[in-house]
Amino acid sequence: MSTTTERAPLNGVDTPTLFATLDAVKGQPDIAKFQFRAKNRWVKGTHNQSSIHGFYGAGQEMEHQHETVIDADHPAVLVGADNGPTPVEYVLAALAACLTSGLANIAAARGIELTEVESTVEGDINLLGLLGLSDETRNGYEQIRVSFKIAGDAPPEKLQQLVERSRDRSAVFDVLTNSVPVAIDVTVA
Repeated sequence: MSTTTERAPLNGVDTPTLFATLDAVKGQPDIAKFQFRAKNRWVKGTHNQSSIHGFYGAGQEMEHQHETVIDADHPAVLVGADNGPTPVEYVLAALAACLTSGLANIAAARGIELTEVESTVEGDINLLGLLGLSDETRNGYEQIRVSFKIAGDAPPEKLQQLVERSRDRSAVFDVLTNSVPVAIDVTVA
C-alpha cells in the first residue's frame, strides 16, 4: 500500500517529496542507512572548530549544499575565550532543532498548518564531575527540560500529539536517552 497522497506543501515541508521518500524507503530499506560526519580541529585553548559537509545516504556519498563551520569554546568563567557556545550547549540546540524539524514534518503529513513553534531547552550540569572533583557526579547533564509553545489550525490535544510524536521519532532525543556505543581511535602524529 502506498502512502503517497496529493497533499500540497505545508509549513514549508514538501509533503509530496516526504511521502515519496517514505514509499521509496519502504520499497528499498537499504537506502535508509545514513552516516553523518563532523570533522573537528583544535584552534587554541578550549576553542575548536567543527566542519560539516559530506555524508553517506540513500546508497551514495553526498554533500550538503554548503559546508558549515561551527566554533565551540568555553566562556571566560570556564577558562575559555568565548569564541562560541560550549559543546554541551550545542547538544541542547541539536535536541531543539531535531524536535522542531520532526514536528514540522509530522504536522505537514497530517495536514495541520502551524503558525508558531518555539522551544526552550535547559540543561542542568554540575561541574564537579567533568572537572574531576567528584567521582559520584556525572560529567554530563543531570537533567534536560524542553518547553514548547505551539500554535496551529488544530485543537490543543492534536498539537500536543505532534510534539509527542516528534519526541518518539527524534534521533537526537534517542541518542540522549538511550546508550549509544562510541568508539574512539587515536593516531599519534
